[in-house]
Amino acid sequence: MDDALLLVDRHPDRVIAQLNRPDKRNAIDREMIDALHLLCAELEVEPRTLILTGSGDDFAAGADIAQLRARRAEDAHRGINAMAFIRIHELPMPVIAALDGYALGGGAELAYAADIRIATPRLKIGNPEPNLGIMAAAGATWRLREIVGDGLASEMLLTGRTVTADDALAVGLVSGIHAPGDLLSAAHAIADRIAAADPLAIRHTKTALRAPRDAHPAIDGDLQAELFESPEKMRRMTEFLERKGRR
Repeated sequence: MDDALLLVDRHPDRVIAQLNRPDKRNAIDREMIDALHLLCAELEVEPRTLILTGSGDDFAAGADIAQLRARRAEDAHRGINAMAFIRIHELPMPVIAALDGYALGGGAELAYAADIRIATPRLKIGNPEPNLGIMAAAGATWRLREIVGDGLASEMLLTGRTVTADDALAVGLVSGIHAPGDLLSAAHAIADRIAAADPLAIRHTKTALRAPRDAHPAIDGDLQAELFESPEKMRRMTEFLERKGRR
């Protein structure tokens, strides 16, 4: 993995990946996409919570415009960024995006692919792609409306409007705002709560959350059936009852 572009800190229950092009406001280029694919391959084999963050004062101020200018129709059909963000979205364990400064264009779409987003008061997030003669095509047109609803998603994508941290919190685009110096600690606190739970229960919950509406309630029953038979369920529930003085 090219640590010049993606700094990866590995722990038994989590991985922290830092986008690392601070001189370019962490603009996402093809090489960074390749590094994200390699990280996904690792986490698909050894599932752990992923914390995504950026170097310097920004998460990611978009895709690399010089590379985008050179892309043609065949590149659009390959979905270079879209395929990577889908893979991140579908990782077995939760993905937490810790957002500071600009999260624009491809940077915003990477954030939308996370399960949980937190931010600093400096966050500016949105999709100005039509101002550059293209559209947001790496997940924004379906993920953003699922997160904030059709009305706001349409306005943001059609006008290029960016929203502040306070606005993002109000509409559920982020779930918390933290001082810049506390942002990564807050992400770790969320990861700690995830780590305290049963990993299989977390994985099954994420699977159910990502399933289409018509898959429910059947998928919930199938996933819960496996959990009901698991030794970990028996251990955790037995410990709970013993703590309460019950058998």
